[in-house]
Amino acid sequence: MGMGWEELALYAAALLATGLVAGFIAGLLGVGGGIVIVPVLFLLFTALGVPEDVRMHVAVGTSLSTIVFTSYSSLRAHSRRGATDWALFRSWAPGIVIGVLLGTALAAFISGKSLTAFFGVVALLVAGWMAFSPTQLQLFPGLPTGLLKYLVTGLIGIVSALMGIGGGTLSVPTMTLSGYPIHKAVGTASAIGFLIGVPGTLGMIVGGWGHEGLPPLSLGFVNLLGLALILPASMLMAPVGARAAHALPVRGLKIAFAVFLVATAIKMLSSIWG
Repeated sequence: MGMGWEELALYAAALLATGLVAGFIAGLLGVGGGIVIVPVLFLLFTALGVPEDVRMHVAVGTSLSTIVFTSYSSLRAHSRRGATDWALFRSWAPGIVIGVLLGTALAAFISGKSLTAFFGVVALLVAGWMAFSPTQLQLFPGLPTGLLKYLVTGLIGIVSALMGIGGGTLSVPTMTLSGYPIHKAVGTASAIGFLIGVPGTLGMIVGGWGHEGLPPLSLGFVNLLGLALILPASMLMAPVGARAAHALPVRGLKIAFAVFLVATAIKMLSSIWG
């Protein structure tokens, strides 16, 4: 896909804005940037005329590449505060990695419509959780063990890879619903995000190698221009969002973000079936 200089400048500006918004919301609401980056990139690629069979794949792959760096930065901060449970991380790591590898392999073979539909449906579920979940809720007596542990962690890896999201969106609710302390859950999720990001990014590069219709400066399904512009902008704005969380009505903002997710998910699904 070719672009003139003017189109390329607008594209770069839109990517930069995506990073600013994603970083601010991630810091403000404590959600992973991927849940913002993927739908915004999908809308951007749609507007730019990126072919339907690759636009969602590139949105997911680019998001996973940013997670490698943002999760590592978050991990260092949480680890210094002793908020990362390394024993739990090691216990969950095999299932997560296997799940991510399966997820990226699946992403390389399924159609753009199928990947878009999957994100849209799961985004609706995430939006419902954000809007309606109680702050204190324990459904399970403890963290999963045995075969169930591998099933749960493998599922987290598969879904995260297919959606281009880090560990927090799925692993934090899994831990807190099992009675695990929230600060430890968030700190450990940052390590899980790094574990998802690295093999996920490599898998999307390999899976997208040689595809036609990719946006400019793409390495497989990872857009390098997107990574270069979204990453610094999101890391710049995440601390701003975190500070704003103490001054703004976060509950109301979570509901507003849930509405954004629902609207975006409906837009995605309507693009398939509309």
